[in-house]
Amino acid sequence: MGPLLILGAGRMGGALISGWRLAGLFAPQDLMIRDPHPGEEAQAAIAQGALHDPDVTAMGRAKVVLLAVKPQLWREAAAEVSQALAPDAVIISIAAGVGSEDISRAFGGRAVARIMPTTAAAIGQGTASLYAADRHAADLARRLFSAVGAVVELESEAMMHAATATSGSAPAYLYAFVEALEAAGAKAGLSPEAARTLARATISGAAALLAQSGAEPAELRRQVTSPGGTTQAALEVLMGPAGLGPLLERAVAAATDRSRVLGA
Repeated sequence: MGPLLILGAGRMGGALISGWRLAGLFAPQDLMIRDPHPGEEAQAAIAQGALHDPDVTAMGRAKVVLLAVKPQLWREAAAEVSQALAPDAVIISIAAGVGSEDISRAFGGRAVARIMPTTAAAIGQGTASLYAADRHAADLARRLFSAVGAVVELESEAMMHAATATSGSAPAYLYAFVEALEAAGAKAGLSPEAARTLARATISGAAALLAQSGAEPAELRRQVTSPGGTTQAALEVLMGPAGLGPLLERAVAAATDRSRVLGA
């Protein structure tokens, strides 16, 4: 695949560095990292041989460029490096909301793939939504991200906003749910430590069962819900008119709208 230039090595960029190294996809010497304040994962890669703040000659060797800066900074990042890149370098962007045509223009017309990953890529269990009009760019992006999790290729770029809201932002929804469950358990009388352990272990175990069983979530829900029992009582609240369904619809809609704003 050749050298990889990473523009931005914060939380998401660092997670990808960790995942790719875990998968054996890149040796540290294959990585070039451009970030004034690289995160811990990037610093570890730099300590083992990754090139930090490469010069013009080094950047010209990159076959793939990962655009992983914050969406508000992507134009600045593109302007700083575009002239140094090889004409056939492929740009893979994880900048939320930013359209591929805009990215391609900023990078001198180079091929672009857009990806919306999740931080679980760090442990090889990420999820990535992919769109690319260019087949070569799509193939490169799929190879990179399938090494660290599941990849879903979208039929149109317009779907990327909804994919961002449904997947890219969704780990935070789960973490917020666990936070709330811990707090509710403590309010019901459990010690904070007991509520923390029970909530986290239960959710992670249920997620693993969902992943490994192949069963539909609705079926697994029915399996643990006895008529007239405690679970049904709770679900009548969670699945009621003001429950999780309408709440998540509003949350996903808000994230989708924000993705469009970021790309404007």
